[in-house]
Amino acid sequence: MEFSTEWWLLAIGFLGQVFFFLRFFWQWVVSEKEKRSVIPVSFWYFSLLGSFFLLIYAVLRRDIVFIVGQSTGSIIYVRNLFLIHRERRRLHSAG
Repeated sequence: MEFSTEWWLLAIGFLGQVFFFLRFFWQWVVSEKEKRSVIPVSFWYFSLLGSFFLLIYAVLRRDIVFIVGQSTGSIIYVRNLFLIHRERRRLHSAG
């Protein structure tokens, strides 16, 4: 693998890690502000973005264990976002 390819591969991997860090960091900030444990919707978006970039990284690395782990996590993140938005639509139409 040449240097420029390795650099891009590492950039994709670290970008995924940054999004995974941001989900916990932002969850902590929101919880401190609310003075209770809160999982904001952005947690699920950061999770999905982190999973997406780490899945790309895993595919480029051809790491089947990492590929399976990231792809299955994405299903959970998308499902949570679907449930959140469905509930918001229901509340908006009822109110």
